Amino acid sequence: MADFILIDSPVTAAVAGGCRALQYGDGLFTTMRVCNGEIALWPLHLARLQVSAKRLGFAEPDWQQLATWLQAQAQRQSEDCVFKLLISRGIGGRGYAPDPQVQVSCYLYQAPLPDYTALRAKGLKVGVATLRLARQPVLAGLKHCNRLEQVMLKQQLAVTTLDDFIVADTNDLVVEGTAANLFYQLAGRWYTPPLDACGVAGVMRKHIMSQLPQIAERELPLQELPAVTAMFFTNALLGIAAVRELTDRTLDLSAVRSIQQQVLC
Repeated sequence: MADFILIDSPVTAAVAGGCRALQYGDGLFTTMRVCNGEIALWPLHLARLQVSAKRLGFAEPDWQQLATWLQAQAQRQSEDCVFKLLISRGIGGRGYAPDPQVQVSCYLYQAPLPDYTALRAKGLKVGVATLRLARQPVLAGLKHCNRLEQVMLKQQLAVTTLDDFIVADTNDLVVEGTAANLFYQLAGRWYTPPLDACGVAGVMRKHIMSQLPQIAERELPLQELPAVTAMFFTNALLGIAAVRELTDRTLDLSAVRSIQQQVLC
């Protein structure tokens, strides 16, 4: 089955036919947890949006106006929920080259907040994805709209009994989960993979590292996974979720519980 949509009006033509995020993935987004009328970790979301917009060469929106608008929308919510903010380079003409005069378009989507309580309590069962992430330092760290790798990873994950995958790059270096950053314990110390070649620099990752400065960035080749003693996945909605089983090997949950007690999410 399919939806058949005729682009036959100025409004639909402008959005569907000209939106550069839709046409080329020429946009960026962030997914936010809204609790008690407030956007959790908003300063970190904003900082990443600003860095991403500069690196992509966007005509930036009025960030203060955007923040005020988002906060007003959050205060209208009767229940905790998820906000997804997508910023497109805007409505451009046909062709890859962007119009330097175009104004960005900001889209806000709202959804129910997933309940990860049971998953965090039980821990994740994790394997290693066969698909590898392409290395592209220019886009590394950005949460841009080109996410076909993650779509394919989720398709691969859906036919397993796993909760998530560890995803490596084409050099067989561990990067992240399918939609989360990861931290790992090796020889008693905590690390997280660097994100200078690919991957998304998550706001929760930044938040955790600001509270626990002893955590360092360190490359993790796939062949070193058997030496990892503990691991957790994290993102803005999930918080911190321990990995209980990695490729059929039991990991130390107590080490992650200690981290959870130290970090205010």
